[in-house]
Amino acid sequence: MTAGPREASAPADGGQLAPDAGFAQYLAAPEGPETLAGQAGPDVPLRTVTADGRHGPVAIRIYGEVAGAAGAGLVWLHGGGFVSGGLDMPESDYLARVLSSTGTPVLSVDYRLARDGVHFPVPHDDALSGWFWARSNAAGLGLDPELLCLGGAGAGGNLAVGAALYLTDAGKPLPAKLLLAYPFLHAELPPPAGGLDEAVMVTLPRHLRFTPEDGLRQAENYVGGPVSMASSYAMPGYAYPSGLPPTAIVACEYDDARGSSESFAANLQRAGVPVSYFLARGAVHGHLNHAAGSPEAQPVLDFLAKELASATAH
Repeated sequence: MTAGPREASAPADGGQLAPDAGFAQYLAAPEGPETLAGQAGPDVPLRTVTADGRHGPVAIRIYGEVAGAAGAGLVWLHGGGFVSGGLDMPESDYLARVLSSTGTPVLSVDYRLARDGVHFPVPHDDALSGWFWARSNAAGLGLDPELLCLGGAGAGGNLAVGAALYLTDAGKPLPAKLLLAYPFLHAELPPPAGGLDEAVMVTLPRHLRFTPEDGLRQAENYVGGPVSMASSYAMPGYAYPSGLPPTAIVACEYDDARGSSESFAANLQRAGVPVSYFLARGAVHGHLNHAAGSPEAQPVLDFLAKELASATAH
């Protein structure tokens, strides 16, 4: 696994990281984009702008308005394994509505998907285009550019960390904080610390699993070839994360990819980067999409909202 300008590190064991809160158990969810509770989320102001990207225009949907003095904002990247998803999926739209309803705007980036011949670095470049647009236009949006955060779920978490590594290496302004939900950071998923409860895992519908085979297949599609070709910006879990901003991570108890979050959190700790880690008890990979609108998802959204609000202290 090549690491671009950074030295690659072996995937860390992760250790047993203490969870911050529980998550009410759910083991079934509707397949498709519908939220578990059928909610559309809070009604907030919306508008769409376009950033000039290296590969063409990049749409950015802005949720909410600044309440009071210039403060924090969040640039968000949805998941979907690099091949699916979009701004309307609950993991993006519902989350953005909830977080922006507290007075912190969310800028959701519609990056190009890795299909029809599109591969890395195109989605990575689109994520950076969204970030640079947000930084350049923060003042006009009533935001403090120094308090802008960057985050994403699943593949979007990969793009957020890859973008942050690039910004660090290039000497560009960094996000105030990274907010990551079950990020996919390793082509070869590290095993979760303590293993998984197989008695539960075998009961999960296939669409609620993210297996090591899924991870390798999606990584190869994203990279456009063998994962040995991947730079640290494409599979950032292998990079030494020194210099990254404070990071908040949500991991899922019943997620084959949980080890990716654990390994990254442990590497951040070794590098001296402040980490907040939340283990969503009873949750599966993609639960912000499958369980959006349910009471079970609220503790995770509360954790992200708290972490976003704490950016004003940095």
